[in-house]
Amino acid sequence: MTAPRTLHPLLSRIESPADLRRLKPSQLGEVCQELRDYLIRSVATRGGHFAAGLGTVELTVALHYVYDTPEDRLVWDVGHQAYPHKVLTGRRDRLATIKQKDGLAPFPSRAESKYDTFGVGHSSTSISAALGMAVAAQREGAKRRVVAVIGDGAITAGMAFEALNNAGSLKADLLVVLNDNDMSISENVGAMSHYFARILSGRTYAALRERGKKVLRQMPTVWELARRSEEHMKGMVLPGTLFEELGFNYIGPIDGHDIDTLVQTLRNQRKLRGPQFLHVVTRKGKGYAPAEADPIKWHGPGPFDPASGTIFKDKATGPSFTQVFGQWLCDMAEREPRLIGITPAMREGSGLVEFSKRFPDRYFDVAIAEQHAVTFAAGLACEGLKPVVAIYSTFLQRAYDQLIHDVALQNLPVVFALDRAGLVGSDGATHQGAFDLSYLRCIPNMVVMAPADENECRHMLYTATTLACPSAVRYPRGAGAGVAVEAAMHALPVGRGEIRREGRSGLAILCFGTLLASTLLIGERLDATVVNMRFVKPLDEELVLRLIARHHALVTVEENTVAGGAGAAVAELLSASGAALPQLLVGIPDRFIEHGSRDDCLAAAGLDLAGLSRTIEGWWTAHNSDRSRRVGG
Repeated sequence: MTAPRTLHPLLSRIESPADLRRLKPSQLGEVCQELRDYLIRSVATRGGHFAAGLGTVELTVALHYVYDTPEDRLVWDVGHQAYPHKVLTGRRDRLATIKQKDGLAPFPSRAESKYDTFGVGHSSTSISAALGMAVAAQREGAKRRVVAVIGDGAITAGMAFEALNNAGSLKADLLVVLNDNDMSISENVGAMSHYFARILSGRTYAALRERGKKVLRQMPTVWELARRSEEHMKGMVLPGTLFEELGFNYIGPIDGHDIDTLVQTLRNQRKLRGPQFLHVVTRKGKGYAPAEADPIKWHGPGPFDPASGTIFKDKATGPSFTQVFGQWLCDMAEREPRLIGITPAMREGSGLVEFSKRFPDRYFDVAIAEQHAVTFAAGLACEGLKPVVAIYSTFLQRAYDQLIHDVALQNLPVVFALDRAGLVGSDGATHQGAFDLSYLRCIPNMVVMAPADENECRHMLYTATTLACPSAVRYPRGAGAGVAVEAAMHALPVGRGEIRREGRSGLAILCFGTLLASTLLIGERLDATVVNMRFVKPLDEELVLRLIARHHALVTVEENTVAGGAGAAVAELLSASGAALPQLLVGIPDRFIEHGSRDDCLAAAGLDLAGLSRTIEGWWTAHNSDRSRRVGG
């Protein structure tokens, strides 16, 4: 979608922030209106992250207007709110391609634009990265400025506080902007607050305050009284005592939708040295009534009608794995009063909405704090409760030490429900769950399960609750094969696979997870034995050894990286048993898979039906030809 001059006369002229900076301050309000309208029209055509970006329109315009980007570094946290940034930095006419194959990346990406100074996707990294850039500028003697923009949700993570603590002691020139979009604009974000913001961000005030401190420090009693008075007043007037104690000069809160105040305050702060903190209050979905009313629903909608606010839904294809998990958790909680549900700020995405309503006293959203979520669950397990941690595969990576040290080492029965395992699609490389089988199966005491379908997923989740050790059930995004889900729950025999098809060709295909449906089709064509392995750890060694004895080639299939994955576990068994059987390991190749639909991502990894057929059948044909030559020779 382009920005026609009739609809967006100013925006259509902005090809870079340099063009924006040529405008008069009085024109910025109109730019914001055009940018907001353009976002609504563009995202409506394809869907994408929406409400957060609408809330940062004025902030984005002000930052690029005041700072000399890209020479000055602007680091966005997570990137949900970065659509306005993409529009202003030369990617306006490609915005409708975002999250699609070969289109714009869903989040800021260094490979995509020089204005994307740091690649993001997971939260709470911006302050650490920006601090590194600020220290680098300091060491070079460069005059460039560095800004990190972080949301009120992302700042709940421990990593953000670690960075703030470090930044305050290093005294590098860094501005942290807290985009607070979870609270309404109250009275203190009015004329008086803006007055304080402008005064406190001025160099004269900063110099006078420092001079006054130097004098007062020579008079201990008076200095202590002044210090206490200052902290007391700040506690009443400005909620910045914590950030001041960490070594930042705190400004705010100010209205994040007042472009004039934002520009003036940022201009003042750009002149200041050392760690600066600006607290702005914004509203998710600003300027689009449906998104303002329900920012969670409009966080990342699909295509919608901008006039009516109707989101066009995909045709139902049966329950998703996430819905299967959510229903199982509620059913399990009915029969097991010790069951606890935990999520690191992903209630909707992980399917915990109904559980949170029906069992509020057993539901814990610990905010964006994956490390804490895992160790919190470990503490619950120590006291005989049954914690279930609902977490995306890619987010559990952030709590790997806790998984090993606090759960597995102590052999605590924590259940990990790993959503978004495998290739997730449009959120791209930062969110692909490509590594969990590899990073889980190397941990002692872990049981790792990969269901082939929705019904098996339900039984595996129940199985996990019966174990006296840590366990993980990993399942993909979206719907499965459409298998009916039984209401009853029964435990599966641990470490036991099942033969789904007996073949006579001499080829055995061992499948781990939901690629089984495609594998069975290939097995039919090749008259191969097809096995649903179910368990990655413990591996069904007895079954594999039986297969080795009556087949002359093995193929393993998994939606996980080949390196260290389930196929590697089979290869290790073959090596230990002394078997010399040819083996082909099929999985995600050793590269990051970029964004697109889930089908696009499977095709890119060679894991769609066409890719699997090409790889397996080609290898099997070559193997048979070589075997025939050896036998004939």
